[in-house]
Amino acid sequence: MEYFVSLERAREIGDELSIETSEEILQLDEAHNRILSCNIESLVDDPPFDNSSMDGFAVFHKDTPGRLKIIGTSQAGAAEELVMKEGEAVRIMTGAQMPIGADAIIMVEKTSTSEDGEWVDVLEEAKPGWVRKQGENLRKGEAALLAGTKLIPHNIGLIATMGHPTVKVYSPLRVSIISTGDELKSPGEELQSGEIYESNSFGLAGLVKELGCIPIRTDACADSISALRKSLDNAAENSDLIITSGGVSMGEWDLVRKIMEEEGEIHYWRVKIRPGSPPLFGTWKGTPLFGVPGNPVSSHVVFRMLVRPWILNQFGIQGPYDSTVPVTLLEDLKAAEDCFTLRRVYVENIEGELLASTKTHQGSGNLHSLVSANALTYLAPGTTAKKGQKIDVILL
Repeated sequence: MEYFVSLERAREIGDELSIETSEEILQLDEAHNRILSCNIESLVDDPPFDNSSMDGFAVFHKDTPGRLKIIGTSQAGAAEELVMKEGEAVRIMTGAQMPIGADAIIMVEKTSTSEDGEWVDVLEEAKPGWVRKQGENLRKGEAALLAGTKLIPHNIGLIATMGHPTVKVYSPLRVSIISTGDELKSPGEELQSGEIYESNSFGLAGLVKELGCIPIRTDACADSISALRKSLDNAAENSDLIITSGGVSMGEWDLVRKIMEEEGEIHYWRVKIRPGSPPLFGTWKGTPLFGVPGNPVSSHVVFRMLVRPWILNQFGIQGPYDSTVPVTLLEDLKAAEDCFTLRRVYVENIEGELLASTKTHQGSGNLHSLVSANALTYLAPGTTAKKGQKIDVILL
């Protein structure tokens, strides 16, 4: 077991342990948030033919401005191909196929049609750029989406545009989530003295869903080695990954750490990040296990910085895992002496400049500090970023 490792080393250790993944074919409606397992090549040119980008008239550029004879109409979806000669025009709708010979579009607002509807006066020069050329977006056979791509809505739309009714994706990992602690009660139950509502499993389940995986959330496990062993055994049998919450620090009742030391296998314990320095990673009866801290902010941060990259790596995604932007600080922010520090900040655009500040206190038990933030700092150990200084932040 390695102890108190850097974030980079923790990720390296995690990547040394991989699991076997499978694939499945889904209808596009079912594929949102899933991860592509193969490259997707277009079955057609996009667009498949020259078409108009607006309502107007298809014309010869050199005929404009001027009076032209209207010889027909091109509507979106019409099969008929119209042929034009010089001095002629065709009414055309957005997305409709360009007549053979036409090379420009004049928008309808820049024309005047005769009362009998047979002539159009083009009042200014037509625009060749308003013609969408065949294949200008994609060529048939071009790989537009690569394996490892997360299928968010515009990716799904592009797959449909390319002509695919189905898509091959990685089968979702089944992730068991176990919160631990005698003090935890389900929301809605009456609290007794010393009890709190369990929240981490709900947040972690949502983070798992965002990765296209299946969370298996259980009721909180009591502080008992036998109860914890039973929960872990059940999770190992029914899931690809186990996430426990709480019980990983150095106290007498940190039972996840204790049972993993005695009966499991720990690959690392404690990581140089704050909040979230106590996590552990290992296996329970062959199933990978992340033990994340019980403090709510720490559990989310550890998932973001350690669990999420590990899951994505199982789907062939090598990173980078985080999107960063430079911001200007509105206050001093101090890092921990021995850990990279992830302060929760709110970034806003004020007169064209991205400015960042904290909105509430930064305690790792204060989940509102994460709710009121949209980014995390990444401050090197022992440093202080001063008001007015530019730093990079990780977008949430």
